[in-house]
Amino acid sequence: MNNFSSLCDDFFVDLYINTELELPTQRDTVLAFFERIQKHYPAMGSFYRRDNGEFCLEEDNDSGKYRWVSLEHDRIGSGVSDPDDLSEAYDQDKLILELMPWMLSVNHLDIDSMDMTFAMDFECGGSHDEVIAEALFGSGPFGAMLDMPSVKPIAFSPAVVYSLTPDNHTQARISVESKTSICEPRKKDEIEEQAISLAFTIRRYPLPDKKFDALKSFEEQCRLIEELMAEKIVPNFVRPLTAVIAQKRIS
Repeated sequence: MNNFSSLCDDFFVDLYINTELELPTQRDTVLAFFERIQKHYPAMGSFYRRDNGEFCLEEDNDSGKYRWVSLEHDRIGSGVSDPDDLSEAYDQDKLILELMPWMLSVNHLDIDSMDMTFAMDFECGGSHDEVIAEALFGSGPFGAMLDMPSVKPIAFSPAVVYSLTPDNHTQARISVESKTSICEPRKKDEIEEQAISLAFTIRRYPLPDKKFDALKSFEEQCRLIEELMAEKIVPNFVRPLTAVIAQKRIS
């Protein structure tokens, strides 16, 4: 089951395959690829091309729960919002990985890297920067500056990348994004609708001396991201954020 959804207001499972070469843009190739996906997920009925030339197929997102697949310049994306079970997202991702070699000509030589991302949104009124600062920086050196009179955080959106292997081919990225920084002024009603976003990504690069098995790597990345989410991200990032948000709502 997807236990991460209960910890936030919205939960997203996204896969991105980053390619070395440009992806196909021919009409027949693009339509055949998305038609094959739609046969598997009939509710994905909204197909469109963005202004930058990228293609996207998605479900109606009015309910908040939806699927999407995109073809960008050099990246294939697949995502599910608020799945009841993680397997709902994983099955879609596996379909993309199975289709891309023979429908998009993306093979092991063409893959630059592959990203598996779990993202969470936390609805929060007021200053997101203050919440992030209190939850994640309160007792650290960055938080020490906040002890000074009249000092307040105005741009706290940390992002950190870790190498998980000695050869650096498996990496983890953690980011927490504020949507209310005074560096980007917004109207009050727009601020209240925004959410603090946390994203945790496991990226895998192919090793130069081994053939990259995308499906095998995907399964390993899924296991790793679930483990690290439960052991590291939830207790050290999610719990502190939700505790401070709850405090702010009460006060």
